[in-house]
Amino acid sequence: MKRYTKRTIDRRMINEAARHHDFHTVKSLGQNFIIDEGVIEAIAEGAAIGQSDLVIEIGPGMGVLTAAAAARAGRIVAVEIDQRLLPILEQTLAGFDNVRVVCQDILKTDLKSLIREEQAADPSLAGVKIIGNLPYYITTPIIMKLLTEELPLESITIMMQREVAERIRSGAGSRTYGVLSLSVQYYCEVKSVVRVPKEAFRPRPKVDSEVLRLRLRREKPVQVRDEATFFGCIRAGFRARRKTLANCLTGFCGASKEEASAIMISVGIDPGRRAETLDMEEFARLADAFEKRK
Repeated sequence: MKRYTKRTIDRRMINEAARHHDFHTVKSLGQNFIIDEGVIEAIAEGAAIGQSDLVIEIGPGMGVLTAAAAARAGRIVAVEIDQRLLPILEQTLAGFDNVRVVCQDILKTDLKSLIREEQAADPSLAGVKIIGNLPYYITTPIIMKLLTEELPLESITIMMQREVAERIRSGAGSRTYGVLSLSVQYYCEVKSVVRVPKEAFRPRPKVDSEVLRLRLRREKPVQVRDEATFFGCIRAGFRARRKTLANCLTGFCGASKEEASAIMISVGIDPGRRAETLDMEEFARLADAFEKRK
């Protein structure tokens, strides 16, 4: 993981563009723009962007990360929800002929069609990578959309609230370990790129951030009979962290408490344990046992 080093970019250009277009941030959109070159370079380098890559950026803001990525990538598609930023992006990204800005809500964007369209137009775009500074309030829905839509992605390099990054990185036994940890780690290898203080943004948020690189796995770390049952078992196990698994899994797949306990014992798991003590392999065994019971 890189150490954070403060290097300020040319804020005057951004400030002038914002003033010229009378732009003011909207809190409800989670608009906190990166203004530090060190962080921008860390994301661009951490994503390992190359000339044969199609890069999709989530929330380009005023285009500072977009420009850094465009200098490395074959093609950038930046998805921005706030149409007020479009004229600013046109100004800050002038000179880049490999950037396309799409004004859409990323949660409603058909990314599979977008990727297919870009690669059909340029067959040299072999790899697909995601970058972005995610709005704190919809970080988890965005991540899960990217992971569950079966997109042809190599990696996702994104900034998020540090607390969320810690949850994603956590392992069994940690107080921050839970559904998000297991879900992301099932699909990805997780690597921390850089920790980012609140001073690196404009306007300044109340919390620090962290950039993670999620590299999509070619093979899942565990093999399960049914993914829906697997994730359902995890969600049920964590629905009341202070309760035992026997209590949490009562009713799951229609099992009584006695039946749930018997299933756990059959796969070598003590019904008195709590969900945060189980690793992914144990959840896989448990889910398969419930699936077999069906």
